[in-house]
Amino acid sequence: PPPDKGAAPPLPALPPKPQEYCDSSESLPSARDDSQLSVLPPSAISPGHYALTEGGVRMRPMQLPEDIFEEFVNIAADNTAANLETCGVLCGRVMPGQNALVVTTLIIPKQHATSDTCTTESEEDLFVTQMDMDLMTLGWIHTHPSQTCFMSSLDLHTHCSYQLMLPEAIAIVCSPKHEPRFGIFRLTDPSGIDVIQNCREKSAFHPHDASKVIYTSADPDSHVVKARYDFEIIDLR
Repeated sequence: PPPDKGAAPPLPALPPKPQEYCDSSESLPSARDDSQLSVLPPSAISPGHYALTEGGVRMRPMQLPEDIFEEFVNIAADNTAANLETCGVLCGRVMPGQNALVVTTLIIPKQHATSDTCTTESEEDLFVTQMDMDLMTLGWIHTHPSQTCFMSSLDLHTHCSYQLMLPEAIAIVCSPKHEPRFGIFRLTDPSGIDVIQNCREKSAFHPHDASKVIYTSADPDSHVVKARYDFEIIDLR
């Protein structure tokens, strides 16, 4: 029988669904060791920096370590040579005294991959790590081992859940064999989010309405501010 056009499409498998960040004062008691908490880097965000969504909503600035691209490509090198994707989760915190976000940690979850997908495993390990270190999910990063730097339809559906949870969430695509090698993206808001939310296609890779701009760069001249500072890498594989 023909597919039920009214049924919602299955959620993409990659990467893990983002967790909603809750203020620690409202969360359950934790046995977290505060010595595990990452030290926040100096802020590189100017007081007057801001960016707006396509709908005119102000986004909080997000500080991103500029070395994270090459570091992740190095981590993914063996998979890239085997034509397999690699994915990771961008984690961080709110900067104290500033209405801004900062990426402090890159977590590589357990995963298995193909040339154009990456599926995480043992997601509970990721969630426990984030809770122990008091980290919120700010976005995700993955490679295109043989393709160029763009957001596939599967990437768009994956990122939609991130951006619905956190409007400033970003998706980084690394394409080591092509130029440009890196891209920082987000869905347009509200048009791109609306298209993806209302999409009923069940296949992983499919076209969307070409008359609408569904995603755009979050760098430069947007809410992402790149800066040189140390960040932590946690490989759970």
